[in-house]
Amino acid sequence: MLDQCHNIEDKIPGQIRSVLNVQEMTARALLVDREALAAAQKSGDVLGANGVFMDAFYTDVRPALAEWRESRGLPADPMAAYGASGYFEKISAERVGGTQASWGA
Repeated sequence: MLDQCHNIEDKIPGQIRSVLNVQEMTARALLVDREALAAAQKSGDVLGANGVFMDAFYTDVRPALAEWRESRGLPADPMAAYGASGYFEKISAERVGGTQASWGA
């Protein structure tokens, strides 16, 4: 579940950003050197274990994720693709003059 705050940010770009964040963090988690982590844990090397996590965390996985998306026929940059699609402008124009939904509707 993604928790969004749509009264501050636009709904669809906010969802796209959240999904991109989840993809990036998952990719980084997969980069954790488990052997090095296990060795640091076994020897009680807390700072070494932290370093293993930080190495993965600070790795820029965005280019690899862009390649992964393209290899599946998806846009390399989903946020740019959404912006270029004109979808926001289309739905905004369709909703001009409509009635806002509310709990009392």
